[in-house]
Amino acid sequence: MREGDDVIPVVGGALRVPRVVHLHRYERSPRPIVRLTRRNLMLRDGHQCQYCARRPPLRELNIDHILPRSRGVVDTWENLVTACRICNLRKGWRTPDEAGMRLLRVPVRPRWTTTAQILLEAREPFKEWEPFLKAG
Repeated sequence: MREGDDVIPVVGGALRVPRVVHLHRYERSPRPIVRLTRRNLMLRDGHQCQYCARRPPLRELNIDHILPRSRGVVDTWENLVTACRICNLRKGWRTPDEAGMRLLRVPVRPRWTTTAQILLEAREPFKEWEPFLKAG
């Protein structure tokens, strides 16, 4: 073991976790569907208001319907965004155009898994990954 290695504890010691694995063959698995939840919406939008770009504390963030529910629209990835309380109240029951507000980016269904997103946000890439990241 080297200092800084990731390990899995086992009876009588620990196993070193490799950071690079060379595959001889890869079989694609179906892409998991990311569930539409408040937490996943916040992850997709980076915990940032999609109207004013501020990053207030989590308790001051709301989920906003771009087209209001009063107009018969269902909850979808494309109709929901993270908004701060002030912007959400300012927009009210109107569309962003009617309220004179613009979205930072068009909301889309995420293509990542929640686990991957959390891991990628949590740490810097390992030095062992550098040759592979530069190749892309």
